[in-house]
Amino acid sequence: MAFSTEQLASDPRFVEALRAFAIELRGRYDEHPRLARLLASHQRWLLSQAAFALHLEYDPSEPNSGLTTTRLRDLVTTVGAASRNTVLNFLDQLTSYRFIRVAGDPARRPRRFEAADVTAQAMFDWLLANLATLDRLDGGVRAETLATRPELFRLIQPWVARKSLSDPCWREPPPRVAMFLWTEAGGLVMDELVRRIRPAENHEGRFDIGRIDARQMAEQFMMSRTHLQRLLRKAIDENCLQWQDETKKAGLWFSADFLFEYCSWQAVKFSIVDQAFEEACAKTAVEADVSSSQRNAAGGEP
Repeated sequence: MAFSTEQLASDPRFVEALRAFAIELRGRYDEHPRLARLLASHQRWLLSQAAFALHLEYDPSEPNSGLTTTRLRDLVTTVGAASRNTVLNFLDQLTSYRFIRVAGDPARRPRRFEAADVTAQAMFDWLLANLATLDRLDGGVRAETLATRPELFRLIQPWVARKSLSDPCWREPPPRVAMFLWTEAGGLVMDELVRRIRPAENHEGRFDIGRIDARQMAEQFMMSRTHLQRLLRKAIDENCLQWQDETKKAGLWFSADFLFEYCSWQAVKFSIVDQAFEEACAKTAVEADVSSSQRNAAGGEP
């Protein structure tokens, strides 16, 4: 049975699982910083999931299927996830960095795009990391199952993408979470803050995340130092973070109520991923049973 959003949000182990997830994502950023940086805002996350779903859903028998500008625009603008111009700029950037390429005849209209190998691998690894996070909670074998049955990926990812887009609870983060996630590279900053949290060390409703070197972090995440400092100041104003010493402004606290807010939002997505995994496994099991029955029937015919 898939985890519900409520089950995940209330599970005390979920914080540690999210911390491990943030650490793993940081490792993936170090492997492909340009790709991770390009997708490090929530809007870019929604666009990338939607675009990859369309890429996987391409059917050669349907001339206008697959990832095209029009189909991506229609998919995301319908729910207000992005504007037409944002979609165009997004695809232009992905093309410029060779994360996607034009498929077939470039003169053909509408042009269809396909994901580059590095993009496909990154999306597969992202899903694997999400499933491994769920496995940490119940000792499951979701990640192992996907690794041994990679064909499940083509069923799971589009399901996750479309469900994420249609669910306003995931599509529209709570205001204080959105403060980070709607900004450029804000997802990377949030992951860095979460990975510093030690859930067992709750100091009267807050966690010690140590000193933030804004210059170093900005360089690592290829973002403006001024932008990062402005984001951190706003987080302090909104009581997401607190100075440990107001005079020295050295170490920072991460507030427990903000962590719960963030975990509750992340629980929406992880529940969607878990449901998608179960749906894919059930679908392939049914198809296998049907195929087996057909073979048996054919073998029994005179």
